[in-house]
Amino acid sequence: LYPFLQAGKPHFVDFIYYEGMMLPHEIDMIQGMWRDDDTVKATLSGDATYDDKMRKSSVMGIGPEPRHEWLYQKLEQVAYGANHERYHFDMAGFGEALQLTRYGAGDFFDWHMDFGPGEISHRKLSITVQLSDPGAYEGGDLEFRVSERIVKAPRSKGTIIVFPAFVQHRVTEITKGTRESIVAWVSGPAFR
Repeated sequence: LYPFLQAGKPHFVDFIYYEGMMLPHEIDMIQGMWRDDDTVKATLSGDATYDDKMRKSSVMGIGPEPRHEWLYQKLEQVAYGANHERYHFDMAGFGEALQLTRYGAGDFFDWHMDFGPGEISHRKLSITVQLSDPGAYEGGDLEFRVSERIVKAPRSKGTIIVFPAFVQHRVTEITKGTRESIVAWVSGPAFR
């Protein structure tokens, strides 16, 4: 028809991953942050109530205090690199605390996007860090809906996965064991 002649994004992908990016001693430090007293049952964004038909897991916030700065800096570098290489979004930083997430037997998170109206409208990139050994749990796959296909993300320990917050994804039900991860969202001005 009539093109606007704007630059495209020829290297766009639905998700990108970096295997072994989080080192074993770093994973140990992160897992050592878990405090049962600070753990809450996960809710949906903008919801104060639980929806066990949509999401079932435990979460704990990791704030940007000085002892966690190394983790924020590492994830910032990964997000910046992925964004520069693939997405070219306007980013401002982490608008929310990092979230340590634990899925046990029967836990899951059904199809959803991390971007939407209200309090999550500023999210641009989502990040997931695999903290558990792939053999430590069954089920619990991070999956993406790519057109009509369902694509599984790598499960290897230490892998960091980055994707646009508007990409549909889910974590399948855990049937055995425990899966731990970090999730984070990079914020920015409204998409335009």
